[in-house]
Amino acid sequence: MDVELLTKILKGYANGSLDIDSALSELKDYPEADLGFAKLDTQRSIRVGFPEVVYCAGKSDEQLYSIIERLLTIGGPLLGTRASEAQFDAVKLLSSELHFSSTSRTIHARRPPAPPASSPYIAIVAAGTSDVPVAEEAAVTAEMFGQRVERIYDVGVAGIHRLFKRLELIRGARVVIAVAGMEGALPSVVGGLVSAPVIAVPTSIGYGASFNGLTALLAMLNSCASGISVVNIDNGFGAGYQASLINRLGASDFRVGKH
Repeated sequence: MDVELLTKILKGYANGSLDIDSALSELKDYPEADLGFAKLDTQRSIRVGFPEVVYCAGKSDEQLYSIIERLLTIGGPLLGTRASEAQFDAVKLLSSELHFSSTSRTIHARRPPAPPASSPYIAIVAAGTSDVPVAEEAAVTAEMFGQRVERIYDVGVAGIHRLFKRLELIRGARVVIAVAGMEGALPSVVGGLVSAPVIAVPTSIGYGASFNGLTALLAMLNSCASGISVVNIDNGFGAGYQASLINRLGASDFRVGKH
C-alpha cells in the first residue's frame, strides 16, 4: 500500500464516501498481509519510500502465485527478482500487467512513467556482455523505483578506449553502478574518473581462479580509488536499490512514500 492509496481511503472515510466497515475492509492487509507462509510488508512503501520486492528463487509456484496475487491488490509498482520463465508462466494469468524479462530475470508490473530527460540519472556501466544480466537487474530495479537510467555496456578494461568514448555520459550521472567479473578492475578505473559515488557489483563471470566472483569482490573491496562501495556478488538488485536512494536525495518533490 502506498501513500496515494492510503490517502484515498482516509479521505473517503473523512468525506463519508466510505463507512467505517468499508474503510476497515480496505485496510485489512495494513501494515502486513499474513499468508501463513509469508507476511507481506504492505507498509514498506510509506515507511521507506519503496515497496517490498519479491525474491522469487526458492519459492514454489503456489507460494509465488499467492504473493503476487495479493501484491496486485494493494497498489504500487510490483517487482520480483531472480525469477525463472517457468515461474512467470505460473503467475502470468493473474494480470495482463505482469511482464517478464529473461535477461534481468525479473517479473514486474506497474512500471512508473519514465522521468523527464532532464532528470538526474543513474549510469550503469557493465564491463562485458556476460555481465549484462546483473546490470539489467540493477537497471530494472532502479526504473521500477522511478529512476532515470543510462546504460553503458561492454566497456571493460580489455578495451578501455570504449569506456573513454562514453565518459561524458558517465560523468554526468549522480551515481554510477559499475558491474564487472573476471578481475573486477572496472570500478577502480571509473572511480578515478568521476566525481559521483560508484557502486561496484562483482559478477560470477570468469575462469577458475575467479572463484565464481570472489576474486572480483575482493578486488573491489581493496580498490585504491576513493568513493567506491561494494555490494555482494551478482547483486544487481542491491546496487539498483542503493543507487535509487542516492539519486533521489535532494529532489525537490521527494517525501517518504513518494518518488
